[in-house]
Amino acid sequence: MDEGVQVYVCYATAREEFLRPMKVASGTTIGQAIEMSGVLEAYPDINLATQAVGIYAKKKTLDTVLRERDRIEIYRPLVADPKDSRRKRAAKKTGGAAPASA
Repeated sequence: MDEGVQVYVCYATAREEFLRPMKVASGTTIGQAIEMSGVLEAYPDINLATQAVGIYAKKKTLDTVLRERDRIEIYRPLVADPKDSRRKRAAKKTGGAAPASA
């Protein structure tokens, strides 16, 4: 008898987070669990065609089969380029101007 696997679906905005523990059947994929979780109804701006998903910060595809205790994460697009942000912080710290991007 299939008792399923315990997984978690999470998504965070700048102001709040969605974390839903779920028991799903063995063989359930990331995409199926996301649909079952209700996160797409709670956050209609999520677009799984363009947004990356993963398990514990490792990018995965929607057809990845889940294992016990997997935490499914839906990633938001980056607001700023991390390299540019580091350059600006470094320039501010030294008091100089940020170098132009190459």
